[in-house]
Amino acid sequence: MRIKSVNTKEELLKFIKFQSEVYKDDKYWVPQIISDTISLFDEKKNLFWKHAEKKLFYVEDATGKILGRCAGVIDYNFIKFHNEKTGFFAFYESVNDYSVTEMLLSTVELWLKEKGMLKMIGPTSPSTNDEMGLLCEGYDSEPFLMMPHNPPYYNFLLTKYGMKKAKDLYAYLWLNKESSLPIERLSKVVDMIKKKYPELTLREVELKNFDKELKVAVEIYNEAWEKNWGFVPWTEEEFISQAVRLKPLVDPRFIVFAYMGAEPAGIIIAVPNYNEVLKKLNGKLGLFGIIKFLYYRKKIKSIRVMIMGVKKKFRGKGVETVMFLDTIKKGLSCGYEKGEFSWILEDNIMMIRAAEMLGTKIHKKYRVYEKKI
Repeated sequence: MRIKSVNTKEELLKFIKFQSEVYKDDKYWVPQIISDTISLFDEKKNLFWKHAEKKLFYVEDATGKILGRCAGVIDYNFIKFHNEKTGFFAFYESVNDYSVTEMLLSTVELWLKEKGMLKMIGPTSPSTNDEMGLLCEGYDSEPFLMMPHNPPYYNFLLTKYGMKKAKDLYAYLWLNKESSLPIERLSKVVDMIKKKYPELTLREVELKNFDKELKVAVEIYNEAWEKNWGFVPWTEEEFISQAVRLKPLVDPRFIVFAYMGAEPAGIIIAVPNYNEVLKKLNGKLGLFGIIKFLYYRKKIKSIRVMIMGVKKKFRGKGVETVMFLDTIKKGLSCGYEKGEFSWILEDNIMMIRAAEMLGTKIHKKYRVYEKKI
């Protein structure tokens, strides 16, 4: 075996397409659109790289067949915000062979060490604001949109290399067909909250004022998540870029702001689970793919709550519960059969209690690893 760094477009494509080899027999894997993945690495299209750098590696055998891949990533905004010299190992994929993982991670570790890093965490894709962690429980179903999926042996390989658990992330699921949602009881709770705080109101996003709405959203997001483990503030430029990319996928009914009087207090963003559509496309979006996309998007039966945050001074007032119940009621009225709240930190007690109050249960767990360099 030998390890190589990615230096050409052809090598980058080889790096990206290796996933299809790892997951060729995995019925739960959802291929992402290859052109979108290429854009993720593009320093002109992905504004994350304005404050970060990367080095991509892959291992191949004597015939040139790729056996594993991994990247080293340094986010200088993360270092500045947390005041710690931490780098990431990202986009990790490997065959079930420890020697491949050892070669990949030791190379990434050395690169990070040469850059002055003292610790590495991951896997990320590429940052803590993107897909993060390894699936460690819940392999028997497809992932929701923008959530990781991987073989069980990945956790064994990382642990053998010396990686330790940094944090677990939870994904909570509600199923309409099981009628497990205590809607009536929660409605009474919400009525009590609104009676206690009559100034608490909800409103849906106004897409006609998209730019203005984004400024409110990034303000809430950065303040609400400021103390969360691994958090790095979005730059306004990054947030807008991501929002523009996702705009064609969103349903404005499921992007809701909470206000306490005239002041923005919280936000919840749920997105139809487009993984149901991507599963049909096999990573390609040509003319036929677009036709399939437009057809199958009308048949989506699940939804993911991907962002939920409340400003610190408005916590403990039930704002989370009011927003959650509003989203669930809308989901049920729109015919969604299930929904996922993800991800929630294992020690975010307030969010866990809110999820449990809604009658949801953990159905997947993800683990973020760390190692001192």
